[in-house]
Amino acid sequence: MIRGFVIDMDGTIYKGMRPIPGAIDLVRELNERNVPFVFVTNNSSERREYYYEKLVEMGFDVCVENILTSGIATLEFLRKERQGKTVYFLGTDSYSEELREYGIEIDDEDPDIVLLSFDKTITYEKINKAYQFLKSGAEFIATHPDDLCPTENGYDVDIGSFIAMFNYLTQRNPIIIGKPNSILLNMAASAMNVKLNEIAVVGDRLYTDIKMALNSGVSSILVLTGETSRSDLKNSDLSPTMTLDSVADIIDNVFSN
Repeated sequence: MIRGFVIDMDGTIYKGMRPIPGAIDLVRELNERNVPFVFVTNNSSERREYYYEKLVEMGFDVCVENILTSGIATLEFLRKERQGKTVYFLGTDSYSEELREYGIEIDDEDPDIVLLSFDKTITYEKINKAYQFLKSGAEFIATHPDDLCPTENGYDVDIGSFIAMFNYLTQRNPIIIGKPNSILLNMAASAMNVKLNEIAVVGDRLYTDIKMALNSGVSSILVLTGETSRSDLKNSDLSPTMTLDSVADIIDNVFSN
């Protein structure tokens, strides 16, 4: 009984500014059937309003409440679980604005937490300061663990490699807020007002999307339009509930049964 969908974005419904064929039709069908859905992304570089505007520009019939990012989930975690703690963060100016809007104090001198998010402006100075703070005992939190970020022309390096670097240097693993952590999934279920066991997670990555579903005991649909190939699936110990060529096949394979 699937009553709501948690759907990845990059590599699942679009690449860059190109919708995956059939993705717009899927959203239209879900709206017509009054089936709730939340688009979830581990990309923490932009505000969710950015993703809303991007989806609308591509032709998706969505509202801003349909979107949940690892960045937003991390801010909620910091506000509720680390109240009053200061943060040194590696991330974009856009995310810096959101931190301040949530009332989280940024500290470049003696922070309680090192927060790692997607950052295309990362420099040696930033990396070294983060290392020094972690070495001195600051808590390590990361918005997500992705190694690669899908683009129109392939993939860009994501923050997974930086997590590995800091782990190598300090023997510290971060608290990861985004997929495959269940925090995002629980927030999405609450937003849709459906029970957790009534959700299907749709995504293109085994180690984030599918692993999150498996960790939480919910249904999962792997699509092969992004990072994962059939050979990757064959060689993995992670088994989705269903594997489809793309999101264009969801309606026929889920609602026809």
